[in-house]
Amino acid sequence: MSVHSFTVKTIDGATQSLADYKGKVLLIVNTASACGLTPHYKGLQELYETYQDHGFTVLGFPCNQFAGQEPGTEAEIKQFCELNYNVTFPMFAKVNVKGENAHPLFQYLVEHVPAPYKTGDIEWNFAKFLVNQDGEVVKQFSARTEPSAIEEDIKRLL
Repeated sequence: MSVHSFTVKTIDGATQSLADYKGKVLLIVNTASACGLTPHYKGLQELYETYQDHGFTVLGFPCNQFAGQEPGTEAEIKQFCELNYNVTFPMFAKVNVKGENAHPLFQYLVEHVPAPYKTGDIEWNFAKFLVNQDGEVVKQFSARTEPSAIEEDIKRLL
C-alpha cells in the first residue's frame, strides 16, 4: 500500500485516484483560508511553479477541524485560493485529517511517517507531508514550517 492506493474528491467534486500521481514527488498539505498560516499558500504555489515541470506537485486538502478556520464551501475555498494566492496546484474537497472521522489518506500519512520525522498527529492547519515518486511518505513537516524550508528536501527527491 502507498499514497497511490487512495481515491479522493477534487475541489470540483470529481473522483481522483492518487495513482495518477505515480512518478511524482508530492507535498500533501491540509489547508485553511482563515488561519494565521494561510499565507503559506503563496510559498506552496511558488514551489509548485518552480518544480512542476520536474515531476513535483502540491496537493491541497482544506480542513475545518482547527478552530473552524476553513468554514467555506468547496466553491468558496477554490475562489479564495485563486483570487488571493493564484493557486493552480490541485485542490481537493474538504476533509477531516484527525480523529475517528479522519480521511483514510491522512490516517495513512500520519501512520507511515518514518522516524525521526514521525509526530503521530497533525497539530494544525498546513501540516505538510513529503511523498516520494513511489507514494512512500518521506517526511512530515510542522504546520509552521515555511514551504521554502522544504525546497532542499524536494530537490533531493527529484
